[in-house]
Amino acid sequence: MLPQTTPSLQNAPDLTPDDHEALRRAVGLLEHPSLAGRLTSLAGRPVELIGFALPATVAKAISSATSKGLEAALKVALRTLPASRASGSPRLHRALAAASGAVGGSFGLAALPVELPVSTVIMLRAIAEIAKSEGEDLADPEAALACVEVFALGGRAGSTDAAESGYFATRAVLAKTVSEAARLIAERGLANEGASILVKFVSQVAARFGMVVSQKVAAQALPVAGAIGGAAINYAFIDHFQDVARGHFIVRRLERIYGKQAIRAEYDRIAGREPPPPPSLDLTASTTLS
Repeated sequence: MLPQTTPSLQNAPDLTPDDHEALRRAVGLLEHPSLAGRLTSLAGRPVELIGFALPATVAKAISSATSKGLEAALKVALRTLPASRASGSPRLHRALAAASGAVGGSFGLAALPVELPVSTVIMLRAIAEIAKSEGEDLADPEAALACVEVFALGGRAGSTDAAESGYFATRAVLAKTVSEAARLIAERGLANEGASILVKFVSQVAARFGMVVSQKVAAQALPVAGAIGGAAINYAFIDHFQDVARGHFIVRRLERIYGKQAIRAEYDRIAGREPPPPPSLDLTASTTLS
């Protein structure tokens, strides 16, 4: 008899009704990112399509501002989140983000290099509150990096192939970088913030976060924008990432209890997908060769 190649899910503990409902909520939040739809409702035009058609100079400005915003967020995540106390309700963070968006809406693209890092740090603190509420220890570098990872998870474009851009696919792309970065910080402290692995992490997150920033800029560039429009757009912006963070940290909490494989299988079942097949030995090839 051939040895079993993968752990069996039959012996995995059943989720409690509350945890199963929490996972259902997480699937809803993570499988249907809704920022483009919210911005389209505000602007009255399909901002996702407009975002892809932005001029090269605007795209370059977005890329630069996105990287600066994530660099600032990473420093906050690693230096101040572990020691921070509760910093306010989700509504407070949304209000602060709306205020920064009002400034950005008033001054347009020129304000993006200043406004986006401020908004990003505000969103990070809101994400950290959600992480702590789901049992994360932000003194653990991996948990702090998971807060920044949310900006990549919330930056998946709805029109791309789900197999390549889905929640677990995005986590898989970042997993090795997050693990290596967390190990570096745990072993050597924060003296190596410019280490290549952290630069790589920021670049990977920025590539996805930039998609959403492009949609935000596209919405702010439409005639409805201005101070009031900018505030509403930023409110939707942070609301989107808080939803993604809630789903992400629910999944992480349940993984700590039931194991990653069991939660992935149940997640896929709830989402209406077949889980990936377990690896198996290719007996056909060996028979042919013999």
